[in-house]
Formats: sequence, structure tokens, C-alpha cells
Amino acid sequence: MPGINARHPAWWLSTWFGVGLLPKFPGTWGSIAALPFAWLIQDAWGPLGLLLAAAAATVVGIWATGVYCDRSGENDPQRIVIDEVAGQWLALSAAAMTLGDFALGFILFRLFDILKPWPANWADRSLHGGWGVMLDDVAAGAYAALCLLAVRYFVG
Repeated sequence: MPGINARHPAWWLSTWFGVGLLPKFPGTWGSIAALPFAWLIQDAWGPLGLLLAAAAATVVGIWATGVYCDRSGENDPQRIVIDEVAGQWLALSAAAMTLGDFALGFILFRLFDILKPWPANWADRSLHGGWGVMLDDVAAGAYAALCLLAVRYFVG
């Protein structure tokens, strides 16, 4: 990787402590790595705590991915996965503390992250650097959270 290495905090944060380097499907690995942290945060501080953690991860992610992209010369490398962490946490802020809800939140987030409905597709195409990397996944997380809330409302 030209321009950035593992000694820089932006490298550690943007790759979510190296998870983004795992082979095949780094976005899925990033989402999986977010799950135990989401469980612990929501167990300790509830849905609002997880929502605040998602917001904090987004802000930190905008900085870290911006630095990573600037120094590496790449626009949105697959090894950056802090965007999946922030989006997954946002999605799970609407989940009940059950394995079923967390599994559904994971699936919904991955689905919306891959499909990128508007405005995620707009953010992915139009924004660059940290903002572009982060905001499409935040949009996907918001869609997943809304779907989780609808399922909880209509199904119980």
C-alpha cells in the first residue's frame, strides 16, 4: 500500500484493526466483526448507546478513511471496513437483544449495502474520500434499521 502503513492510526481504524485484510468479502467480515461490539454496547447502554456509537464510528470513519484514501491514492478500497461497522451498528440500534433480531439486522444491512438504493448509490457515486466511503453504508444502515423497526412493529 503506497503512502499509508500499519503504523498510522487511520490504517488501524479504517481497516477495523486489520479485519479488512481478511480474504474474500471484506465488507462481510467487517459487518461480522461489528456484531459482538454491537451486542456489548447495546447490552451496556441500550439502543441509544449503540446509535451514539454508530455516530461516533461515522465521524471517526470519515477522518480515518479520508486519510487512508488520500495517502493510498485509492478512492474506496475494499480493505476499508469501518464503514460497515458504522452502518451495521446503525442497523442494529433498532434490533432487540435477541440472536434472531441481530441476524436479521446483519442480513438486512448486507442486502442494502450490496444493493445500494438511493441515497446510498448517490453517495457512493458522487461523494469522494471519507464522506463517500462512509455515507453509503450509513444510508444502508438506516434502511436496515427502518426495516427492522417495521418487522418488530408488524410481526412483534
